[in-house]
Amino acid sequence: MALPNIYIVACGGTIAGKAATEEDLTGYTAGAATIDEVLQAVPAVHQYARIRGEQFCSIDSSDMSEGLWLALAARVQELAGRDDVDGIVVTHGTDTMEETAYFLNLAVHTEKPVVFVGSMRPATAISADGPLNLLEAVQAAAQAETGRYGVVIVMNGTICSARFVEKTDTTHVDTFKSRQLGYIGLMQDGMPMFYQAPLRRHTYESSLSCSGCAALPTVVVAYAYVGMERWIESLVPQGVCGLVLAGFGHGRMPGAVWQSLQKAMKEGLVVVRASRTLGGAVTPVAEYEGTICADTLTPQKAKILLQLALLKTRNIHEIEGAFREY
Repeated sequence: MALPNIYIVACGGTIAGKAATEEDLTGYTAGAATIDEVLQAVPAVHQYARIRGEQFCSIDSSDMSEGLWLALAARVQELAGRDDVDGIVVTHGTDTMEETAYFLNLAVHTEKPVVFVGSMRPATAISADGPLNLLEAVQAAAQAETGRYGVVIVMNGTICSARFVEKTDTTHVDTFKSRQLGYIGLMQDGMPMFYQAPLRRHTYESSLSCSGCAALPTVVVAYAYVGMERWIESLVPQGVCGLVLAGFGHGRMPGAVWQSLQKAMKEGLVVVRASRTLGGAVTPVAEYEGTICADTLTPQKAKILLQLALLKTRNIHEIEGAFREY
């Protein structure tokens, strides 16, 4: 039986990081190794797939930008449309991996597997986690079934939906978790084992698109805190289209801030209420009429969904519908 064709799109990150010593786990340079160097440490990948790849960028993922998102989405969409590509693996730094993965989960339309992978230790470290992570990502991408679940992250033996996943630790290898809704599967003996599926729209079911888009609408995230000022009134004159508020508890905010937001909303600002807490859904309440609820999305993911929804419509009810569907 012929091996599947897996294409690796390398974006740098810790998995391609180099440090001065093998004991250095934090003072490394991310993205210093090429994809060819990374693959040399994992010769076993060639047992599971025919591998090709490209160096899309070589960055620390803290330098990921919306412009790179647009270019990456276009490139992955192009690769997914090729007959000689059966699955795609994206190597990426972990700091913003959950955001990039979710962006592609909404903006790339394909039934082929798209698997994100990275590492928490640089390639030069003692007990580096990158090689096994990359091997398991290729193994997952080699199975056509993986594409049914949208964009996924394979790290530390687990499979996470791009919608559910969060980075939960600054340095430990067991950092990516789906705290609220659980892992969708595990990697075991070289095979992905799936136990649940995300029901919200993604990839091949998504009607959101950034095709032909030169720039995403400007959306900012504001973190609620004691003493928060009424500076929000200045956002609309600065060209900001939307605001995601990481509010207290169930998406709440100080009364003065709400007064300021109401004025900005009359001028066209679209407001999404999310939460700064570690779990739970934000749902409609009469007190904050006119705002959109982030459901279970983290503030940073709510921002992405709002940006893509704003590319499609400025109708508040249609945007509300997107937050119920995606």
